[in-house]
Amino acid sequence: MRKLVYVIAATLDGFIAAPDGSFDFFPLEPDVAPYLVADWPQTLPTFTHAQLGVASPPTGRFDTVLMGRATYEPGLTLGYTSPYDHLKQYVFSRSLTPASHPDVEIVSGDPTAFVRQLRARPGRDIWLCGGGQLAGQLLDEIDELVLKLNPVVAGSGIPLVDRGFAPHRLVLTSTRPFASGVVVLHYTRQTDSRA
Repeated sequence: MRKLVYVIAATLDGFIAAPDGSFDFFPLEPDVAPYLVADWPQTLPTFTHAQLGVASPPTGRFDTVLMGRATYEPGLTLGYTSPYDHLKQYVFSRSLTPASHPDVEIVSGDPTAFVRQLRARPGRDIWLCGGGQLAGQLLDEIDELVLKLNPVVAGSGIPLVDRGFAPHRLVLTSTRPFASGVVVLHYTRQTDSRA
């Protein structure tokens, strides 16, 4: 079955963006960029591929990306209506109209039911790009968490997972520290608790 993998940058205190949704305080560190290009090229926006030397199209484990509306919007403000053109893109929103965003598929229904339908279809793994509210709704469906932990304390912002108190124990499967202070932590779900 296809896995849902949440690959995301976060602060030491668990935020993935500022309160206004911006994330420019997460620089792409020079020592981390080659690792992302080699190991996670599909998680880099298509418009950055030439600059970063990513093969076109990039190979990897994903063929699908899921985004919340707030994760999709920064690309729109820069004029990118298809930020991950190398993947099938789904944006979860009740306010965006499909006709206004033809380069992505707008999903207004229940994210959990949608992900379960996606898993049943043939294909490669599914990347959960963000954001915190969508991750909160899909927490029970996430198989792996790849956390690019940055040496930053933000104090407030958009949390890694935005939902009520519901502890989920994960198993650490690998760590990758970088001289810049970034540590990539790879976790898998401890037990399969899906209904």
